Amino acid sequence: MSDASSLPSSGAARPEPVAGFPAAGNLSDAEREDLRRHGILLTSLEELYNWGRSNSIWPLQFGLACCAIEMIAAATARFDIARFGAEIFRPSPRQADLMIVSGTVTKKMAPLVVRLWNQMPEPKYCIAMGACAISGGPFKQGYNVLKGIDRFIPVDIYIPGCPPRPEALLHGLTQLQEKIKAERLAGPDTARHLRPENPGEFPIPDYGAHDLQPPNNPALFSPPSLPRKP
Repeated sequence: MSDASSLPSSGAARPEPVAGFPAAGNLSDAEREDLRRHGILLTSLEELYNWGRSNSIWPLQFGLACCAIEMIAAATARFDIARFGAEIFRPSPRQADLMIVSGTVTKKMAPLVVRLWNQMPEPKYCIAMGACAISGGPFKQGYNVLKGIDRFIPVDIYIPGCPPRPEALLHGLTQLQEKIKAERLAGPDTARHLRPENPGEFPIPDYGAHDLQPPNNPALFSPPSLPRKP
């Protein structure tokens, strides 16, 4: 056993890296993938954290209209949403982290959808499934239909269609997984739920005499201005 005098001092220079084994931060994606094929995984706490969250999404168990039938079909054996770790539909918003707005959002239902969103803990995400949830769909001109749920809550993924098939929902789910994996835990690109200035709850609209009050959340949505000729 060597004595303490033979050990390098704290101020000694660090040894040079062995040839052929660069530092983990200097590896290219191709080199990392080659190591994965040999059973060697190099990762970071951020990547491991986001990987776990992206593969354990718990959707809220509720539906609004015909798009909900397609959402239910996505959980059947033929499409098997369990392959993506999102088969646990929770009946309570306090146990869910994904809201799939599947169907027509009437103005009578909109305050309840916002209330459910506020009861979901952070981090939480929203998928607008179908033309009705995105913009009102074929019922857009109806006085009782909300022209998109993004007027009151933030939407992460839009899935067009009337109604979109279960494969479209699975594609939207994989896109959400990629978004979660790319989130940052610190720095200027910090994820939305980690920023103290971003609220986790949003105002619930009231039923007015002729419309919801307010008709939208100004912090999330502003109607487009149409150019008019003088």
